[in-house]
Amino acid sequence: MAFLDFKKTIEEGDIALAFIGRDQIKSVVITKGQSVNTRYGVFPHESMIGLPYGSQITSSSGYGFIHILAPTPELWTVSLPHRTQIVYTPDSSYIIQRLNVTAGSRVIEAGTGSGSFSHSFARTVGHKGKLFTYEFHEQRYEQAKEEFETHKLTNFEITHRDVCNDGFEIINDETKESVDVDGDIVFLDLPSPQEAIPHLDKVIAKDRVVGICCFSPCFEQVVKTVEALKNNGWSDVELTEVAAKKWEARKDMVREVDDALSRLKDVKKRQQEGIQRFKDAKRQRTLKNSTQDKEGSANETENLEDESTEGPETTPLSTESSKVETENSDTKIPEQKGKSQKTVQNKIKDHGFNPFGKGFRVMEGDENYNWFNVSRTGPEIKTHTSYLTFALKIPQLDPK
Repeated sequence: MAFLDFKKTIEEGDIALAFIGRDQIKSVVITKGQSVNTRYGVFPHESMIGLPYGSQITSSSGYGFIHILAPTPELWTVSLPHRTQIVYTPDSSYIIQRLNVTAGSRVIEAGTGSGSFSHSFARTVGHKGKLFTYEFHEQRYEQAKEEFETHKLTNFEITHRDVCNDGFEIINDETKESVDVDGDIVFLDLPSPQEAIPHLDKVIAKDRVVGICCFSPCFEQVVKTVEALKNNGWSDVELTEVAAKKWEARKDMVREVDDALSRLKDVKKRQQEGIQRFKDAKRQRTLKNSTQDKEGSANETENLEDESTEGPETTPLSTESSKVETENSDTKIPEQKGKSQKTVQNKIKDHGFNPFGKGFRVMEGDENYNWFNVSRTGPEIKTHTSYLTFALKIPQLDPK
């Protein structure tokens, strides 16, 4: 599945995201014969193919589970391999809204890095828009280019360039002519954005308002950036800092008194069954040991007889009885080995109903049970990541 297109069903070859935990999301390419290995168990890719995105996938053992989600820039930000410090969702979403990035926008991004924000830009501008992104580090440039192509981001053009020294102009390799960038949105994630700002006039639009955002961790960078913006004709300069808090919304099962009583009865019943099984096993071990002692005494007596006397070949009683019992048994036990046997037993094991979390699994929102909505805010507020400096470039009016 590509980041730019919506898809309902999981198919082989799709890029999917395995939601293991709130802060643990793993990127996988759905391939037959492969599995996702987590602390909750093993999840074969075959069990995912054909299911809708968002489905809960049960492990091979039947206990653990994960969810398979469609890839989005927000989820990719959590799961991507970090090559640099990235722009997280609270900042990226605000920047896109503040700069009014829409379908068809032409975005100039300097400082591709790990490609986190690039995915958000590419999705927002859509197939009609264009993303021009620049990266000066050659290895990161190659990795980002390969990643974008794998994710089928067809609306981007990545360039290996030091924009602070060489500017933003792009030369077509075939025609050797300059590419008309005509950007109306600019995002600079650079150590020295003030050095790149003077080069922007050659690639930004001249017939409409252009918005810019400079992402700077240090306030000293902000001071130099503001000065460069004013010196190069940018106006409406404004500094913003984003503070975000998570909000959790879920459903919780309504637990009645009758449920608690049923649970206590179920626990008591299984406890008594367990005690009885323990007693039966102990009785069988005692009987088996007694039989072995008697057979041992009989063997010692036979060994004292004359070795030249040979009687008819005999079979121990326990073996014969076991053989007859096996032959007369109506239930045939299939041959299972090792882990597969354990897996089968685990899947058919009945834990009974438990409204307090254990036992057989009940999916959230199941219509057979009563639920109530729960919401709460996160305990922490994530504050400073970087300063966001915004400005506008207003085109000059024609005096005629």
